[in-house]
Amino acid sequence: MYKVVLVDDEPLIVEGLRQVVDWAGHSCQVAATACDAASGARAIREHRPDILFTDIKMPGEDGLTTLAGLKGEFPRMQIAVLTGYRDFEYAQRAIRLGVARFLLKPSKMDELEEALDYMTGVLDCLPQPEPEESEDAAGPEDTANGFIVRQARAYIAQHCGSKLTLQEVADHCFVSQWHLSKLLNRYLGQPFYDLLNAERVRRAKELLEDPALRISEIAERVGYADTAHFSRVFKKLEGVSAGEWRNLHCGR
Repeated sequence: MYKVVLVDDEPLIVEGLRQVVDWAGHSCQVAATACDAASGARAIREHRPDILFTDIKMPGEDGLTTLAGLKGEFPRMQIAVLTGYRDFEYAQRAIRLGVARFLLKPSKMDELEEALDYMTGVLDCLPQPEPEESEDAAGPEDTANGFIVRQARAYIAQHCGSKLTLQEVADHCFVSQWHLSKLLNRYLGQPFYDLLNAERVRRAKELLEDPALRISEIAERVGYADTAHFSRVFKKLEGVSAGEWRNLHCGR
């Protein structure tokens, strides 16, 4: 039997799906349901379902990031998206990220059953267990893992001045900390804190062009509470101290 998880922020839809669809007739069983993205993520990691029916636009969530995270971490899992939004471009991007079916609410029974037949058919053809995917050579912009890495880099760039952690970035990308760390090393060849320090130093060099800013102020702005730590990182990456870099590049 294939395990199914249902996620939607409308409890009536979740319960309706659970009760109305003939899951057993499709060699499936509902392992868990959830009515928000956080609970859905916990259910998915706990039960590791073969099939997921999920709303794509729930409060506080970026649907495409969520989808990319799920397909990146659970490449075998088949996903059917339930949505009330008629957005062709959005649907196309979701499909490129690996979504099996894109269903408009309210979905008709024949549409649900066709989606279920399709996804179980795909699963029937997969080897057991499925070997780990290798996307190193693939590299198209719309692969799920490539999407996750781009989202992570953008988030690091936007929040490098805060006390940023790998867990926070992983939560934003809807993946586990372990999976994000693996992707950053695979695609970028650097661990998280090396990427974070590089972004902080890049931002610091921009700020160093303002002569009114002291080195200690710049260190704090780019996320370092300890100026000495900032100085060590800056010199390690640039080969000179922040003050020397300012003199060399800004003539001061």
